Amino acid sequence: MNSDTKKKKKRADTLFAYLWSAPSLLLIFLIVIFPILYTGYISVTNMNVYHWNNYEFIGLQNYKDALLVFDNGFLSALFRTILWTAVNMVLQLILAYVLASLLNIKGLRLRNVYRTLLIFPWAMPGYVSILLWKTGMFNSQFGLLNQWLTKAGLEPVKWLGSNFMAFFSCTVVNLWLALPFMITIIDGALQSIDRSFYESAVLEGATWFERTRYITLPMIRPIIAPSVIITVFTTFKQFDVIYLLTQQVGSKTGADIHTILTYAYEKAFITNNYGYSSAISMMIFAMLIVFSWLSKANTKEASI
Repeated sequence: MNSDTKKKKKRADTLFAYLWSAPSLLLIFLIVIFPILYTGYISVTNMNVYHWNNYEFIGLQNYKDALLVFDNGFLSALFRTILWTAVNMVLQLILAYVLASLLNIKGLRLRNVYRTLLIFPWAMPGYVSILLWKTGMFNSQFGLLNQWLTKAGLEPVKWLGSNFMAFFSCTVVNLWLALPFMITIIDGALQSIDRSFYESAVLEGATWFERTRYITLPMIRPIIAPSVIITVFTTFKQFDVIYLLTQQVGSKTGADIHTILTYAYEKAFITNNYGYSSAISMMIFAMLIVFSWLSKANTKEASI
């Protein structure tokens, strides 16, 4: 077979592959790419409830309003989102490591029962869990927590009534939902470590802290790193916990703890400022792309 025939066959195979892929590529364009492009287009217009059909091109004004006008609330929502992500990730890693370590204690009875119970919150639908916490635990009049406080002679607490308590309550619920996943990953990572490393370290007189620092953490880091990155993404773009607990239309609690996602939702579907909300959405998309690129580089370094 000469070179021209090979080139023709290669072009035919390539065309055939594109033809087979065309329906999938078209679907991806319609579902993923087109909405992003259209959102980017809306973000440079003044489309809102007053300019639905007669909106105009205003350039980067929506971006300037979000980044330079503090009273708009975007910067405070962004700061709160970063704080929310950092607090939840630190608590998840610490608590998950402690609980996973307890599950790996030598001679622990009913180990599989405990693992099943710990995974149960993650298996439940998030919407159901959140509303159960809101009505069954945090309700200021009938909630279980306030019933315990009343029986102890203490004053009931409005768990979702102030910003601080609402942030604390949302963090508790998010830990309830997310901890089982991290516990499972760290538990598996701990089981993958060869016990002979610990036995040698004990013979050398290493303390528990030294064994943890020089054996456990370095060996589980490549395993849990991808899970940590996934959890950071999930926590950063968390919507349902904060919205359902504090911002749900018709049952707002009085707390104002918007993250950037709940803030964008409010601007789009409550105040109907679609251009401004689209600009916020594009900035969130850009942040996630940058974080994805950085996390990819960090994952490669962790696996080395």
